[in-house]
Amino acid sequence: MRLELNKSSFKDVKQNCAGSIVKSQIRDAFQECRRQTLVLLDKINSEIFYYQAHANFSPIGWHLGHIAFTESLWLLERSASQKCLFPQYRKLYTADGLPKSQRVELPSIEETRYYLDTVREKVLDYLEVTDITATEKLWFFLLQHESQHCETISLIWELIKTQFPTSHSPLSIPHPPIPQEMIKIPAGEFLMGSDEIDALDNEMSEHSVYLDTYSIDRYPVTCRDFRDFIQVGGYKNIQYWSDAGWSWLHSENIKKTKPLYWHDDVAWDNHPVCGVSYYEAEAYAKFVGKRLPTEAEWEKAARWDIKSNSDRKYPWGAAEPTTEYCNCAGNSTGNSAGNIYKPQTTPVNAYPQGQSAYGMYDALGNVWEWTSSWFDGYPGFEHYPYVGYSQVYFDGEHRVLKGGSWATRIWAMRSSFRNWYYPHVREIFAGFRCVRD
Repeated sequence: MRLELNKSSFKDVKQNCAGSIVKSQIRDAFQECRRQTLVLLDKINSEIFYYQAHANFSPIGWHLGHIAFTESLWLLERSASQKCLFPQYRKLYTADGLPKSQRVELPSIEETRYYLDTVREKVLDYLEVTDITATEKLWFFLLQHESQHCETISLIWELIKTQFPTSHSPLSIPHPPIPQEMIKIPAGEFLMGSDEIDALDNEMSEHSVYLDTYSIDRYPVTCRDFRDFIQVGGYKNIQYWSDAGWSWLHSENIKKTKPLYWHDDVAWDNHPVCGVSYYEAEAYAKFVGKRLPTEAEWEKAARWDIKSNSDRKYPWGAAEPTTEYCNCAGNSTGNSAGNIYKPQTTPVNAYPQGQSAYGMYDALGNVWEWTSSWFDGYPGFEHYPYVGYSQVYFDGEHRVLKGGSWATRIWAMRSSFRNWYYPHVREIFAGFRCVRD
């Protein structure tokens, strides 16, 4: 008997095959992301699990529970129409349930692990039967959600280290200083933003932007660079600070005379300065006769390929982030230059394979980079999956950061990705680079 398929049947077969491939990719990504999360969890003891290191950040244990809660809410309850598996956790782990100061009364580490495992088992079962064409974007959103909260866990861990410092050996023998060069970016249009399936709502939609000629630092500002600012009394000289910056500098009881994650050891000299607020970055830029880049200036230098007149997802091209290209979380294998992932910054010139088409180094990973742009929606913005994810922060009070850090996972790292914080925040792994007209 001869089997014949009509065009409609053939289309269904193709869609089913494509759907199976997408499901396999999502399953692999979810499992690898969770493996990295559990590696973090295995290193956490009860002393720091419940500890609130800063008033603006919930304890580590809360973030882990929130990951499971959010996954259950969006995939099991809202998409699969299943009953809540752990209704007793709803108020505790929802983002607007309790003030951060009341999130220290948490289930045990063992109970939290059971929560994560139970929800994940049900989620992967649901993945087998869902119409992936209708839910694919949501899966990518939740993959990034877990990645972002685990970066916050790393941040909290570093804050705890600053509060309970221990002596440590130098990283290495000091290397010759890296000269801060500038790259000229010619005037013209480029494509900014992203319409890809993994793009978050604030990255959409891709749109054309024209920029005049400018020059941008090849490397992020290093600790050696920033030491000059400290040593000449930059924290005491009002001429380098904006009114808002000077007010912030003197608004707290803690005397601010250096970045939060500062190391006096010269072995760190070629590492990017880390733990600076927008105001500190702005003051340094004025000190050297430059300014901070706009978000568009940063993104063009990081992703635009003028030769092909096209954009790149990553500065180096389409290949996913590995230790060949950048310092980001989760990459445990070495590259040809001997680089391996370490939970810390690396020298700004450590990844020549990761430079952009214009020759900008260290655009992704290592440290987030402040820009002078206020966080706002792009033309045609539509919130997803809920208004509170991005739109409520279009308030003219949050500055955009670009690039990711050493604690950022690959699923939340691309040239179009946008982070945002109040300009006074310096607890995040943030540095910067400068531009000149």
